[in-house]
Amino acid sequence: MHTVQYCDHKQLVECFNTRGQAPCAPECGYVSGVDDQPQLLVANAFKARAALVDPQYILNVGDNFYWGGIEKTCGSPMDQISYPTKHQFDQIFEGVYQGAGLTNKPWFSVLGNHDWGGFKFDNGWDQQISYTWASTRWVMPAPYYKTSVVYADLGFDVDYFFLDSNFIDAMPPEEDPNHNMCSRKNNKPSASCAAADGPESVDACPGWFASLWAEQQPWVTQLMGQSKANWQIVVTHFPCGHEQDFYKSLQGLGMDLLVTGHRHDQELWLPDDHAKNHMGVTCIVTGGGGGITSEATPNPEETEDWYGEAQYGFYDLTISKSEILIESINYDGEVLFPSR
Repeated sequence: MHTVQYCDHKQLVECFNTRGQAPCAPECGYVSGVDDQPQLLVANAFKARAALVDPQYILNVGDNFYWGGIEKTCGSPMDQISYPTKHQFDQIFEGVYQGAGLTNKPWFSVLGNHDWGGFKFDNGWDQQISYTWASTRWVMPAPYYKTSVVYADLGFDVDYFFLDSNFIDAMPPEEDPNHNMCSRKNNKPSASCAAADGPESVDACPGWFASLWAEQQPWVTQLMGQSKANWQIVVTHFPCGHEQDFYKSLQGLGMDLLVTGHRHDQELWLPDDHAKNHMGVTCIVTGGGGGITSEATPNPEETEDWYGEAQYGFYDLTISKSEILIESINYDGEVLFPSR
């Protein structure tokens, strides 16, 4: 993983507390007016774009509620939406992403590692699934699923495969407590999501996530091999570069595009960009939605450590029968580039 750290956590917090004023360390790369409101800036650009192009649906790559997902322990009845769940959805989703071109449009979503809890596994990830039936637009019926979109008037269709790749941050309980969903340090000894068909204990956690990933591989392999759609697109949380051999095998079965997140920036990986892309797969990282600070400084004069073309933003995909146009939109609404 490409991760840039200009300063330590304490220094970065100081920059947020002072809005970039002294004693904020310059090496933190904090940009006042951007780093203190990135989600709203991206949302405003997103809404302006939606009003312009009227998207039919949105692809959402996870880490939906930063830092630790829904602040409710897993195991709530699937037919009930808890107060914390409704409050967080209202404040972070419903109250932010509304307007022309967005009302009642499906948001096809997956879970990110922070939706499970970040450094624990028993926050309210199952409530995000439940919200599918309480919402007119949120779509996440399971940790992994398939849906098809048919453009009958244009003569083509798309098969979407949504995968849970969070096994990557499900390590043995004693390892890396700050980034491990199965951490013994941060999960209570009694932690269990067995009532929601999730991990039954801290010790069972790594194996549960490994099994979840293992059961998805033959599932998506079979369905993609059977797909007759014009386009096959995979959506998951962990970024371009993980499980390269597996995604290469899916490409051989017809996968046209891999859509990912996790890294806090915007990256387009093209098959012939061998300096960055060893997968040979067209892949995008769209982790710059602004729910947390970016991977590197958003200062456009200091791009030497950027791994992509932007730190905060989103992509707009325009699909036709013959091509997919990928446009990268910066947090200020600037179209950085199109690629087909």
